[in-house]
Amino acid sequence: MYAILDIETTGGKFNEEGITEIAIYKFDGQNIVDQFITLVNPEREIQQFVVKLTGINSNMLKNAPKFHEVAKRIIEITKDCIIVAHNSSFDYRILRTEYNRLGYDFKRNTLCTVELSKELIPDQPSYSLGKLCRGLGIPTSDRHRANGDAVVTVKLFKLLLEKDLQKGIIKKTIKYSDNRTQKNKIIKILDSLPEKQGVFYVHNKVGNIIFIGRGANIKKEVNKLFLKETKRALKINTNVNTVSFEETGNTLLTKLKYYLELENLRPKYNILKKRKMTNKDFSHDSFMLINKGRIPEENSVILVEENEVVGYGFTNLSYQENQIDILKNIITPIESKILAKTIIKNHLLMSKVDKIVRF
Repeated sequence: MYAILDIETTGGKFNEEGITEIAIYKFDGQNIVDQFITLVNPEREIQQFVVKLTGINSNMLKNAPKFHEVAKRIIEITKDCIIVAHNSSFDYRILRTEYNRLGYDFKRNTLCTVELSKELIPDQPSYSLGKLCRGLGIPTSDRHRANGDAVVTVKLFKLLLEKDLQKGIIKKTIKYSDNRTQKNKIIKILDSLPEKQGVFYVHNKVGNIIFIGRGANIKKEVNKLFLKETKRALKINTNVNTVSFEETGNTLLTKLKYYLELENLRPKYNILKKRKMTNKDFSHDSFMLINKGRIPEENSVILVEENEVVGYGFTNLSYQENQIDILKNIITPIESKILAKTIIKNHLLMSKVDKIVRF
């Protein structure tokens, strides 16, 4: 049994969206046996571009039920069903987010009609729902509304079932729900992470770093990584044992550490892109870049001597910055000097630092 659905949302920041409309068709492989369609009051602002796209505005939703009022019905209609959607990772994430807000762990297996279409109907110019269906001669109406898109997804899915003669691809594309032990591990990991700027390192069970990430909020970035449903992200999710981190205090040092450690450690699940490197001289031969550190009384320092990036570190005493010999004992030396110079020069073209001390 399948629960074929489409969801319209408010738009907004990742995992802060709310549902404005949902349509679900319970499908037995041949016929629709049940359905549920409703507007939903998201209790939050709808992004203006979403209003233009869907036609759904706040006035329309004033008297609509809130999600907690329809949550039980959604659980009932999707029970023992595989959720099917066009880009199922989005719809499933939105549903799970709403249930998480209610303290309920909503778990279903999913199928994605985008993935199935690419396997079963190759060489299409586009796999967006509207263009794909036009190319297949499937009539569409009421686009970018939950009911219209859910109806056409039912039609598309029925065609895909017919094309899947071996029934193998559908089985392979089922995304099984998270193992409970793994989920508890991830919750524990997230609880240990700060909401601070820095670099994080995903370790496997033998301690090897398999992925490096960065961001202005380490906890949020790790959470986003665990919520992604790409093949690479799912492999990281499966193999993670723990996540360590290093706070940096500012954007420049975050970039510098991230790219230098990617170059040095080359983790299994990071994609290393070629960078256009520069070895052109700085405008001054020797200087220090001073930015805010990890705590209020601390500074971060990057040392450049004779146009080479020597290293970086943190200081909390002025004499550490004023005496180069002491500073050199504190900083972490940099081996990939051209890479470091490229990162720093690119950053200085776009942003400022707190202080530049020339000597």
